[in-house]
Amino acid sequence: MDCRAALAVTPSVMASEARPSIPAVTRSAMASEARPSIFAVRGDGLPRFARSDEIWNVQFKDLLPQAQLLGKARITVWGFKIYDAQLWAAPSFNADRYASQPLALELAYLRAFDAVDIAERSLKEMRRSATVSDAQARQWRLEMQRVFPDVKVGDRIMGVHRPGVGASFWVNGQASGEILDAEFSKLFFGIWLSSKTSEPAMRTALVGGAGV
Repeated sequence: MDCRAALAVTPSVMASEARPSIPAVTRSAMASEARPSIFAVRGDGLPRFARSDEIWNVQFKDLLPQAQLLGKARITVWGFKIYDAQLWAAPSFNADRYASQPLALELAYLRAFDAVDIAERSLKEMRRSATVSDAQARQWRLEMQRVFPDVKVGDRIMGVHRPGVGASFWVNGQASGEILDAEFSKLFFGIWLSSKTSEPAMRTALVGGAGV
């Protein structure tokens, strides 16, 4: 299987179902409908979803003041819906130079995944773009397990790429941590945006033709 990308791996489905051993990104990248970003609460106390633009304006506008939604993709594996992805960046964004430009990637999960699988599969995908030593892989694996939780259906994770600094992450609108390593951030977001991604159709859908 190709590209089981970061922020989501191995679906934790019901015991009676098959458990595909993959992370976030995979075979089918299809344009998806606009999906909400994080939980809010309705008047009756039940959860609802806030729209992506609402959350963006409240939480991320200061980090990426010129950013706009560039594109969306839905990831499926063996017919299973895995997550919907959205990419936010400045209008001048060029996908071929993604590593030098601030951006944000949001994943809205449609299946459950274990944090340990997220980290493991992410490393495998990151190694498509560059050589990663075993020692470095161990360090990054621990860092990812620190900032990525086990995710369930409906969870949203937003990752912000800060060129030359590292990556910051939010889970359901709450800060979950940072990995202050520029090389990590470059390779991690490269899972979706590098020209070496195992899912080129997904990349094209996300970047909306910007530099592709």
